[in-house]
Amino acid sequence: MSDVILEMDGIVKEFSGIRALDGVSVSVERGEVHAICGENGAGKSTLMKVLSGVYPHGSFDGTITLDGRPVAYSSINDSERDGVVIIHQELALSPYLSIAENIFLGNEVQRGGVIDWNKTNLMAAELLARVGLQENPATKVLELGVGKQQLVEIAKALSKEVKLLILDEPTAALNDDDSAHLLGLIEQLRTQGITSIIISHKLKEIRAIADTVTVIRDGQTIESFDVTDSDDIETRIIRAMVGRPLDHQFPPREPDIGEEKFRVEEWTVHHPIDVERVVVDRASFSVRAGEIVGFAGLMGAGRTELAMSIFGRSYGSGISGRVYKDGREIQTRTVGEAIRNGIAYVTEDRKRYGLNLIGSITVNVSAAALGKLAKLGIIDRNREYAVADEYRKQMNIKTPSVSAVVGNLSGGNQQKVVLSKWIYSGPDVLILDEPTRGIDVGAKYEIYGIINEMAAQGKAVIVISSELPELIGLSDRIYTIAEGKLTGELDRAHASQEELMRHMTAARIQGAQAP
Repeated sequence: MSDVILEMDGIVKEFSGIRALDGVSVSVERGEVHAICGENGAGKSTLMKVLSGVYPHGSFDGTITLDGRPVAYSSINDSERDGVVIIHQELALSPYLSIAENIFLGNEVQRGGVIDWNKTNLMAAELLARVGLQENPATKVLELGVGKQQLVEIAKALSKEVKLLILDEPTAALNDDDSAHLLGLIEQLRTQGITSIIISHKLKEIRAIADTVTVIRDGQTIESFDVTDSDDIETRIIRAMVGRPLDHQFPPREPDIGEEKFRVEEWTVHHPIDVERVVVDRASFSVRAGEIVGFAGLMGAGRTELAMSIFGRSYGSGISGRVYKDGREIQTRTVGEAIRNGIAYVTEDRKRYGLNLIGSITVNVSAAALGKLAKLGIIDRNREYAVADEYRKQMNIKTPSVSAVVGNLSGGNQQKVVLSKWIYSGPDVLILDEPTRGIDVGAKYEIYGIINEMAAQGKAVIVISSELPELIGLSDRIYTIAEGKLTGELDRAHASQEELMRHMTAARIQGAQAP
């Protein structure tokens, strides 16, 4: 007989009359790793917020049973007292506090009403050792990379005597090494009797670590199954997630490539603070009309710094080099100047740089091209709404109204809003930095289709991605970058993952730039 630690039965949750969860049921066995999969907006995060008390008992229908007894959590503190701890995709650490202060924030180690700092730091060090970190507990969180911050969150969970650990997209922002370390830690926690629920879009990770998978689609449970019961686990998950098999991961495309549209020559960028440090070193590349050009590089190679410095010098200092469009030199000294010259940049960090999260879809879509909606300096609000609604339909943004607040949308739908904003600006050159980060396979397929359509319209498209299969599947040509210098240029026919990685890890190879 199975030992069930968690039973959620018939969970229904509505927002303004719209059912985000429609009778979802999930059963989790003690000590297992249970993956929750589904498209963006399917209801995965909502379900976990119901479980953890973010959405309190009484705001939803259905029952939750933990360790064989019904529970009714009114807050996240209630669930944590029962050992249910959730780590959200957006990490909840205070950057200016130390690691130790973050671990015990709200749960301070006291003696006589005064915080015992010696014991706090000692206990923090023990917890850090459990998650494989050797940092000094007094280190400020802002000095840590995202991967180590994720481990601090897990150490914080362990301090609360966690029994059921919920991780929402834990590796979405991590590189391969950090992801592997985190997955290894989850395996280790399983041996210690800790049950984990993981929300993830990375199907290879699910195959590697999960015992059981539950798929949710449109707020309903589609199926739950043992990973070992399926030979092709990824195909089964995809079919359940999107309601159909994705026979091809990338939409079909017949490239129609024209003359050179965009060229950068001898582009050099220095670090904004350490001005002696060269971040991008004499990079030269070109993109033709209708062409999709990929940029591959390891974390810190200089891909994003290159893109941001070209787009209105949004990053860096001591920038030099030349930018050409349609054979004519242009200036991109400010973001406004870059936009006026037909360049758009979709940032890798949509929440920080790409969107106004407290604004509506309408104001976000129009943000980069308000001049197209103005008469005598006054915005035509009716026209603005109509434009946004048209993009809602074209992009299949899942929301009943463009008056919806963007911060309430799923990651995939937020990404479609960012794309809508820049497409409406009418660019000739579209730079996409990690365009599918943190979104599901169904939404990825839709965004790949949008990228292909932009190329079909004759635009020059640049795609920066950490996923090599994505670059190979999308791109006509791929540049590799290492230590700020372009180290290779490969066409689609010769761009294997092994060959790309060889160039990405190469020492500075001279003469690799495009002519």
